[in-house]
Amino acid sequence: MSCRSLADRIDALLPQTQCTKCGYDGCRPYADAIAEGAAPINRCPPGGDEGIAALAALLQTPALPLDLERGVPGPLLVARIDESHCIGCTLCIQACPVDAIVGANKHMHTVLSDWCTGCDLCVAPCPVDCIQMVPAGRVWSEQDATISRQRHRSHLVRAERLAADNARLMEPETPQASIAAPPPSDDAQQEDRKRSAIESALARARARRSNPTQS
Repeated sequence: MSCRSLADRIDALLPQTQCTKCGYDGCRPYADAIAEGAAPINRCPPGGDEGIAALAALLQTPALPLDLERGVPGPLLVARIDESHCIGCTLCIQACPVDAIVGANKHMHTVLSDWCTGCDLCVAPCPVDCIQMVPAGRVWSEQDATISRQRHRSHLVRAERLAADNARLMEPETPQASIAAPPPSDDAQQEDRKRSAIESALARARARRSNPTQS
């Protein structure tokens, strides 16, 4: 059995809440670490003792007590936003690993409770403390785990694409060789003005990011 196929099997037993309580950035990195022998099997509070027993059986290793320093198991909770106090900062949207929060900048956000994994990663970033974790009234199923895994993968792909786009926007312009060129046409002048306006807007955005007190 290859290390990759073993990691796949381990990942299939994890709850896919992507809560990071195990100390890794999601269930798959934790599965990889277990497969490589770099992490014990008892760091997943959402999986609880049942999850540990399943991992122990797969790996043919003794079960371990749950590491309670990572958290305690309990009923499924979901995030709820007090929409009357939401300021639309989008920090919770950025924190959600499965895109279960929808909204726009400076507009009210709301949680898609059927998608929420109960990871509570959205709670800490909220600057106005308007997010609470409340009982979901249901149990987390294998189907939930499968769908959550897919949503998390899509979230990571989109985050990588946005990061690459932002990196390209922040790259310094490549100096062009000084060569004689014909006088620009009206269309070229208009494009130059558009490009200059875009560059100016990007410069202002960079300045706000580097010095948020001026925004």
